[in-house]
Parts: sequence; structure tokens; C-alpha cells
Amino acid sequence: MITTPSPSYSITVRLEIANQVGMFGKIATTIGETAGDIGAVDIVRAGKGFMVRDFTINARDEAHEKEIVDAIRKISGVRVIHVTDRTFLQHLGGKIEIHPKVPVKNRNDLSRIYTPGVARVCSAIWKESEKAYRFTIKRNTVGIITDGSAVLGLGNIGPLAALPVMEGKAMLFKEFAHIDAFPICLATTDTEEIIQTVKNIAPVFGGINLEDISAPRCF
Repeated sequence: MITTPSPSYSITVRLEIANQVGMFGKIATTIGETAGDIGAVDIVRAGKGFMVRDFTINARDEAHEKEIVDAIRKISGVRVIHVTDRTFLQHLGGKIEIHPKVPVKNRNDLSRIYTPGVARVCSAIWKESEKAYRFTIKRNTVGIITDGSAVLGLGNIGPLAALPVMEGKAMLFKEFAHIDAFPICLATTDTEEIIQTVKNIAPVFGGINLEDISAPRCF
């Protein structure tokens, strides 16, 4: 249980504030009295008789977030415009995506990266499989495999709910090792099915990372 404010529970509260002396102090005091931890404070815009500011606040948990916002709402001359959960905001639409390494701007580009030119590369790999490490993503790509049965401190939450964690792991691979990793969350907890699935998809990857699979199956 988190007993002190944490970045895991960070909110940005957008406030319309009456342009009067002492208003900022009232808001800061209220947040402090509810044990909120103020981070950044940004001016969004100023109007006639009011100021709009974003207050970034760390809390202990979701209940504490609500307590802080409710206290702010009670301040005379302050209107809460909206509240953003910064953790959920960072996960909006997923945390990873795929970008092409070479441009496709005309027919000539297309004919080399796809048909008919790509057939030459396919034929070269068919004749000499080791060339896949040179001419495909294989040498620098890892598959992150999970069945969602032992995810962090959450336990067996299943493959879909495990996806945000696997996306995060893929980000760590890229940020710290410049390795491209992709999450693969399997809708099975059968050991033999997992083994066979990994074998079947292995041609794409230079490595496989088994992640958050419950014991003893993980061994």
C-alpha cells in the first residue's frame, strides 16, 4: 500500500481561477492540507478577471486523488475545468508503434521494398537462411511472450490486461538496448500450447523473452 504521494497516481487539474490576490496561495494550501504533492504549475491562458492554470499533483491512490479534487472544488472563486490522470494519459492509444526505416515516395521505392523487388531478397534467404539476420528485422527483434498468469503484483489477470506491461517492457528494450521488441499475449495457459506457439513464431525473432508466466510453468 502506498502511504506517500507517488508519480503512479499523478493528476493534472485544470482550474479557472478568479484573478484575485491570494488565490494561488489558497489552492496550494488546500492541496497541502489534503497531503497532495504539487509538481508543475503552468499558466494555460489569462482572461478578463480570471486565470486558467494546470496543477500537477501526486497522490497516494485514486481515493486520495478524489479527495484532493473535492477539496479544490470547495474553494470560492475556483472552478475545476477537468482532471486528467497522467498515468492513463501516457497509455492512451498504446505506448509503442511501428515506423518504416526507408521512405516509400514513388513507384520505384515501392518496387524495391515490396513486389516485385522483394522477391529477390526472399529468394536469397530461401537459399541461405542466415541472410535473414542481415536483410530482415530478425537480428534486432525480440518477442515478449506472456499468458498473463503472473503479472507484476497483480497475479493472473489474463493476456489482454497484461498488454500494458508488455508494451512497457518493449519500451525498455528500445530505450536501454536499442532492441526492437514486440508484445505477444497468448490466450492460453497450457504449457505445451505456449511452447508450440513460440516455436511457430520464432522465425521472426532473434530472441524470445518469456515474461510474467506463473511458476512452475515458467521454468
